[in-house]
Amino acid sequence: MMARSDVLQGFLDAIFEAFDDRVTDALGRASIKRIVAASKVPHPERQDIGRRLPVCEPYLEDALSAGCDRPPFARLLERFRALEPLLEWKSRPQFDETASDNFPSGHANTMIVGPGGLEDRADIWLGVSLLAPHVRYPDHDHAPEETYLVMSDGEFRHGDSGWFSPGVGGTFYNPPGIRHAMRSGEKPLFAFWALLP
Repeated sequence: MMARSDVLQGFLDAIFEAFDDRVTDALGRASIKRIVAASKVPHPERQDIGRRLPVCEPYLEDALSAGCDRPPFARLLERFRALEPLLEWKSRPQFDETASDNFPSGHANTMIVGPGGLEDRADIWLGVSLLAPHVRYPDHDHAPEETYLVMSDGEFRHGDSGWFSPGVGGTFYNPPGIRHAMRSGEKPLFAFWALLP
């Protein structure tokens, strides 16, 4: 069997522990359980892809500090810090009018496990989004179901809901195809997401 690097495996152990500790929604728990099972089979890791976008420099450390004193988040964020230099941060184009004007330069996403990620695979997607203060991510939808683990202040909405704030350590589940969005306030927004195609 292919071996996974210690730094990636350590991160996966920590994030799955955090999801298990925090996700209470039955559909979200079932989705995470299937993702954990699929993750037991490692896929090849890409090498030398580490790259930060300019938005990471002023805001990533602030965002990582928001939940650092709450177990099991301290371990998760420590493991993410070790992994982060290996990750390729990317931005999405401003594809509709629901995004804020500062969206193109005010956000970054990285795929940790999934298509184009550090561990390149199609069966599970695990990544993170960072928004600078006062950035609105555009409304979007996708076929895979998705569970968020929110590590900062910020607001989200899905379907017909109004804007809601899960808080540091909050989670919520998006069923397949639901329209959803997020936005930051005075502080950066930082959230992990896990999708099951």
